[in-house]
Amino acid sequence: MSIDKQSEISANLQIGPTSLGMVRIYVEADGVELPLDFEPEEALEIAEELRAAAEAAQTVGTKK
Repeated sequence: MSIDKQSEISANLQIGPTSLGMVRIYVEADGVELPLDFEPEEALEIAEELRAAAEAAQTVGTKK
């Protein structure tokens, strides 16, 4: 599956700090639980990428 392909999969997403000073992104879907831990610096990079993708998606949506 490519990143640009529509999906019918539904998932829950939780994000928060851990007791060890990491940032956890927790994904749960169809009986699968996926805890992903990141150093704070990595989490900030992910946040920047997420913001950039959201801004790019807004421009795609307004070109119709």
